[in-house]
Amino acid sequence: MRHTMRPDGVNSEAVARKIAFFAKPGPSRTVGHVERELPPGGVPAYLASRGSGVRSFVLWADENRGARVATVVTASSVKGVSVYHVLGAQGELLCTVVREKAFTKGLRTRWTVSRPGAPDVVGYKGRIVWWCVWWLFSPLLPLFYVASALNGDGEPLRGPGRIIWREGGRVPLQYKAHGKILYLHEPLLDSRAGAGLLALVRSFDGRLVAWDRGKN
Repeated sequence: MRHTMRPDGVNSEAVARKIAFFAKPGPSRTVGHVERELPPGGVPAYLASRGSGVRSFVLWADENRGARVATVVTASSVKGVSVYHVLGAQGELLCTVVREKAFTKGLRTRWTVSRPGAPDVVGYKGRIVWWCVWWLFSPLLPLFYVASALNGDGEPLRGPGRIIWREGGRVPLQYKAHGKILYLHEPLLDSRAGAGLLALVRSFDGRLVAWDRGKN
């Protein structure tokens, strides 16, 4: 697909990816249309820094980029520990997200969400028991990949991807890799911060082709 640019350097095509908020009872509503925000140097520069954990996203109010809803920026990314800020339309801090890569400080990838004036919530990617099963059968994974490719079964097997955030015995947040959905079980985050967090997690989810990794 060819991408055209407006004179001000903004992609003129509509933003296809959107993040919706589901509340029960009631219909879903779109929180924003998400796309990566490219640095000077464009796509090659973004992809070059992406491998070290750097991310930069924009949530637009509509598919035609009428107004910013939120922005995700990288504060730092060093030695497997990345810090991101989710900012509101006026640049106000909605939340801070810290990702600590597996084996940096623990066996599993750790996600910490901090909000101004509130306790942190911490989540780990996958359950220990399922990671043990995964590592136990890892020598056989090449056979599963080949069988999946030959049979046309679609996406090959991936490691555990579910993330459960806990705080004080509660589970206010969950990410389920199947369906790529973030569940807000209580008003821990507003919808803009939740959308920013979901965009971040999905960009690291090895179960799918990361949405921000395209070359166009």
